[in-house]
Amino acid sequence: MNTFEESGIRPELKKAVLELGFETIMPVQEQVIPVVLESKDDIIALAQTGTGKTAAFGLPVLSLLDLDSRETQALILSPTRELCIQITKDLMSYGKYLTGLRVTAVYGGASIENQISQLKSGAHVIVATPGRMNDLIRRKRVFLSNVQTVVLDEADEMLNMGFTEDLNLILEKVPAERRTLLFSATMSNEVASIAKNYMHTPVNITIGKKNSGAENVSHHAYIINAKDRYLVLKRIVDYYPEIYGIIFCRTRLETAEIAEKLMKDGYNADALHGDLSQTQRDYAMQRFRSKNLQILVATDVAARGLDVDNITHVINYNLPDDNEIYTHRSGRTGRAGKTGISISLTHVKEKFRLQHIEKMIGRKFETKQIPGGKDICKKQLFNMIDKMENVDVNEDEITIFLPALYEKLAHLEKEEIIKRFVSLEFNRFLDYYQKAPDLNLEARRSNDERRDRPERNERGDRNERRERSERGDRRDKAQIREASAFTVLRVNMGSADGLEVRELIGMVNNFTQDRSIAIGRAEIRPYFTLFGVDSTSVNQVLKSFEGQRINNRELIIEVARESDQHISGGGNRSERRSDGPRKPRNERPFRGNRRS
Repeated sequence: MNTFEESGIRPELKKAVLELGFETIMPVQEQVIPVVLESKDDIIALAQTGTGKTAAFGLPVLSLLDLDSRETQALILSPTRELCIQITKDLMSYGKYLTGLRVTAVYGGASIENQISQLKSGAHVIVATPGRMNDLIRRKRVFLSNVQTVVLDEADEMLNMGFTEDLNLILEKVPAERRTLLFSATMSNEVASIAKNYMHTPVNITIGKKNSGAENVSHHAYIINAKDRYLVLKRIVDYYPEIYGIIFCRTRLETAEIAEKLMKDGYNADALHGDLSQTQRDYAMQRFRSKNLQILVATDVAARGLDVDNITHVINYNLPDDNEIYTHRSGRTGRAGKTGISISLTHVKEKFRLQHIEKMIGRKFETKQIPGGKDICKKQLFNMIDKMENVDVNEDEITIFLPALYEKLAHLEKEEIIKRFVSLEFNRFLDYYQKAPDLNLEARRSNDERRDRPERNERGDRNERRERSERGDRRDKAQIREASAFTVLRVNMGSADGLEVRELIGMVNNFTQDRSIAIGRAEIRPYFTLFGVDSTSVNQVLKSFEGQRINNRELIIEVARESDQHISGGGNRSERRSDGPRKPRNERPFRGNRRS
């Protein structure tokens, strides 16, 4: 089967997809569609984002509907509001020639009463987020007794976001004899558990390798000094003048800061993170989809469900804490058969992380040199010339002005006109990069050594080494003393709940009403968080959390098990004060009591 004409889907669907420009059937579609149409088997399909999964399940599901019945026959669950809306739009596009087709989207952040009203009118297919679907089930406003097919799209994302309990409740409500189609980019233990509990001898379809990256994405790594991170980011963006990409940051605060810096520096950028209102998020995504925005700076959670096919670059401002997240990030580019580049800004101490990711995705990182000013200026200049060569000239409109222009420029030679034209458009880059330093580590290290290395005799070198060793011993002993003053606590909130370090500190501040409590490093895991607290304040913190609730969920806090106590890593207590003016260093995960 090489085309949709041979796929066995309804003629009305073939007509629609041909009008949409679907010419070549994609591998996941080629393998999934026949199984859905010709059998009743459950399916586990592992494929990267952007490989055509929506059509893979959408076309056969629409083909099998009984449009004469008003009953709900298919339920599609997706992790985010944005993806839910996108799937609904795609299904309606595929089914534009299916008379009477009803597809209803239900998701949080919109009027549930309006959604209930739409469901009363009948829905052949419901596309839903797990939370809103459970709300409707509890209210007895949705009826799933005739559902024949359940689709779990981006199953790993749903589980990473903490929807395990919601999925279990929903899957218990649909008929036992229904068919389940599970689509995921990675096969985590949680996804395997869902498959084991709710699927019957599923057919396994893997496009590429399990947990691997997309084949048409190149992976580049830039080894940097942490203090140069933003400068390197700007150089990479300048080096790719036609970039249309996403910059991924770890936290909402960092996302907002980087987007603001880029905008102040003249880049066409905006932010997408959880602190924005839904209206602001929709506006940013609409601008990005329509290419009125060249760069989107986003958190992982906010970017879920962002369905854009032509992204050229993904930039990891920091490597994600969970290696599997890298697969999702890089899968945002190289979609629909196009090529893309995934770029990681990596601190020299994180090289081992790259090796772990390489092993997981089955691809090697290409270590790149940070572009220099001359290279960037050349790239920008030729990009500008290319645009000039390819610009459409409106002869009718411009001809009347040409005689006056020729007269105005008659005193200038052709070479002089070119120089002035280039300078007019290009001086900003020339001025900025004229004396720009080399940011590559080898060059920096060489310059630092030349600057800082006075002539020393052999005795002086020995004395310096001994002094340096003694300073290190004193620092290690101080850190051990400091770490012993902290106790690790465990709270039942994590990254799946959107918890970040600043919010954790805010919770301690608000609940205890004491901003002097010293907080150690925090390790935020998907479903719980470990963080160090000054041992003298442990009882105060534990008591302050009693009875507290976040989003109608009771907080449960306790002293962590003994095996976790060695990782409290307090560090310099003045830097751990919750009211300190400096950015807390505990935004990275525990590394034991090693010096950072």
